[in-house]
Amino acid sequence: MYLSLSLAALAATTPLVACTSLAPRQAQKVTIDLSKNYQTIDGFGISAAFQRANLIVNLKEPKQTELLNLLWNTTTGAGFSILRNGIGSTTDSNSDHMNTILPKCPSSPDGTPNYVWDGKDSGQLWLSQKAWAYGVRTFYANAWSAPGCMKTNGNDANGGSLCGVSGAKCNSGDWRQAFANYLVKYIQLYADAGVKVTHVGFLNEPDFTASYAGMLSSGTQAADFIKVLYPTLQKNNLSDVGINCCDGTGWSVSSQHASQIAAAGAENMVYAITSHEYSSRISGVMRTTRRVWQTEYSDLNGGWSTAWYSNGGAGDGFTWANTVFNGIVQSNLTAYIFWEGVQDRATNNNNNEKLILVDGQSYTVSKRLWAFAQWRIVRPGAVRVGASGGSNLKSGAFVNKDGSVAVVIINSGTSAQTVSVAVTGGTVATPSVKAWVTDTSKDMVAVDVTVAADGSASASVSGRGMISFLITPGAA
Repeated sequence: MYLSLSLAALAATTPLVACTSLAPRQAQKVTIDLSKNYQTIDGFGISAAFQRANLIVNLKEPKQTELLNLLWNTTTGAGFSILRNGIGSTTDSNSDHMNTILPKCPSSPDGTPNYVWDGKDSGQLWLSQKAWAYGVRTFYANAWSAPGCMKTNGNDANGGSLCGVSGAKCNSGDWRQAFANYLVKYIQLYADAGVKVTHVGFLNEPDFTASYAGMLSSGTQAADFIKVLYPTLQKNNLSDVGINCCDGTGWSVSSQHASQIAAAGAENMVYAITSHEYSSRISGVMRTTRRVWQTEYSDLNGGWSTAWYSNGGAGDGFTWANTVFNGIVQSNLTAYIFWEGVQDRATNNNNNEKLILVDGQSYTVSKRLWAFAQWRIVRPGAVRVGASGGSNLKSGAFVNKDGSVAVVIINSGTSAQTVSVAVTGGTVATPSVKAWVTDTSKDMVAVDVTVAADGSASASVSGRGMISFLITPGAA
């Protein structure tokens, strides 16, 4: 059930937000249509895989808490609601390897595994526990690869396929069930530590042979494993853990995976089709009955930048404002996850694949983080509704589970504009309206909202800026 609102009620009540001036006559009007419902949002998130979480673990106070607030706080930071963790597959922790919980496999698939748990998981368990304390409830545990003993090449890196899927026979036998059990054990270990894993994946860029952990797979082969993993989760009282697949390098290959999984009869066993944006960008709406997540993307080439707008650079905050908007509003994504939340200066020539640079005991925040922060008012479970109007404006609107309406708007023009928002529908007693702006000089800064005679709520946003409105119903 969705709340019908009209901001006309504001004109007859005392505004809860200070007004400094009347809205200009030429305000660009955005109309929110609550009768048009689209996808349900799962959230926005980051990863701290490959031991990046340890950068936060090793920070001393007060820097550690400051950085945690930047990531998870819903009033002063980005308010992320998803953490994507990497399920390790290597037998060591050298370099940035993610170590496995099965350092030595049994001699056969039906042998008894000797799981070894270090209680750290490359710093990811600690970060997960901290995120949980901030209210995060969506944890995506994603295996880049099965342990090498379960693969055709005997190595968790350099390609290879899972023994037992179609076209991948091994002398040692079919390891699909053993791998499913492995994933279940990982989920159980996190549960024992107070963190509920809500989604599990077993592939990362399976169309790409990497020198690091990875496993090759088509959508058809993925379906072969899904048909084993799905009942295994149910058997272990984990039927509420959603299966995500397959984290392809780009939208085109992920769309192919979706089609192949459906053709193999495993689509209904999947929670979300997952994609990256490296080899091909998001375009159009994916043909699937499942939800669709963008689970990894960043600027891997550009040198470290904290700019909001620098000639439209790939690492600019404004570029990322548009990137996330295009995925959520134009392609019906239900989740968007940036690659790394934090990273050090030495890794990959200090590029832009991180939101926050951690340099020893100090950190620097990019404007990319504040582009994501504009979405923090869109909470998990929100339903996207209609939004239209305004010159040079991109607008998306969402009804949160608590009945509040979140409106996210990008001003694509080069000049400042006053934006007015009007919600069609019934009436609500004493609603409050707040707005925040991010631009070259502002980082999710609260701005004054003005109520016009027609009941629309207005605020100013700079050229190439981003503004978010949150309309909260009061007591009837």
